Amino acid sequence: MEKVISGIRPTGNLHLGNYFGAVKSFVTMQNEYDCMFFIADWHSLTTHPTPENIRQSVRTILSEYLACGIDPEKAPIYVQSDVKPVLELYLYLNMNAYLGELERVTSFKEKARTQPDNVNAGLLTYPTLMAADVLAHKADKVPVGKDQEQNMEMMRLFARRFNRIYNVDFFKEPQSYHFYKDAVKVPGLDGSGKMGKSNGNCIYLCDDEATIRKKVMKAVTDSGPTQLNQEKPEVIQNLFTLLELVSTKDTYDYFNDQYNQMTVRYGDLKKQLAADINAFCAPIRERILEYQSNEDYILRVAKQGAERASESAEKTLREVRQIIGFRA
Repeated sequence: MEKVISGIRPTGNLHLGNYFGAVKSFVTMQNEYDCMFFIADWHSLTTHPTPENIRQSVRTILSEYLACGIDPEKAPIYVQSDVKPVLELYLYLNMNAYLGELERVTSFKEKARTQPDNVNAGLLTYPTLMAADVLAHKADKVPVGKDQEQNMEMMRLFARRFNRIYNVDFFKEPQSYHFYKDAVKVPGLDGSGKMGKSNGNCIYLCDDEATIRKKVMKAVTDSGPTQLNQEKPEVIQNLFTLLELVSTKDTYDYFNDQYNQMTVRYGDLKKQLAADINAFCAPIRERILEYQSNEDYILRVAKQGAERASESAEKTLREVRQIIGFRA
């Protein structure tokens, strides 16, 4: 069975975009692949979070993964910093990663441009840590979006370079796993772009009913259609995309017909959308609260996941040490 590994940075609550864009696919994949999911708390250090922020964010993401349906018996969930062999591999990969190629990574250049006072070595070597996360487990595939494709290319480069330098056929080249046929680009509520934390346009899986209603009712709209069957502008198509995700087909068709006939009332559409989003999120929200109230279970899941991940990574590192010339 092919091994798949994926990580998420602990930067706050999961939202509908995370769920439909990735997590829903993870829940399916755990039945088809040998999956491992981790919470990338080392990666988050590039933004200098406080210790309490790290701890709270890790507990939050772990609870939400479980609430969405990831089964730790099928797919271990672990915290990145609990698997120390990854750091050792990170060191070895950095020794063979060159400044010029790291500086050319698009995500690094963008970060350096937008945060010139915090251009740290962690940002520069993000691709090597990402590579260590994956190569330590000899994963076959990594679920990524298009924005991570360059880092995947770097990962494969580091794997080939290690094999060439030490004249071995040790590291496989992990392939990107694209679930675009299943994943959906979930729009934000601000009328453009996709749902994202940094855009402030999210509906979080843990939002209560009143918060969801308030957010949806403030969603951007226009003055209404001016022609029969006209194409929907982006701000309106966004609402219909959300409607298609969480509502019944009959509900979607009802408002779509009203729009095409120029009789749609956006207030009614928003009220229905808010009710349907809440109905979708409510069971997940309840499970999140249940997991968050059971810290012993959360800690046990993380501990068991770390044990399985550490065993996998340590096996790889013993062989890496021998290949390089160190004692295993």
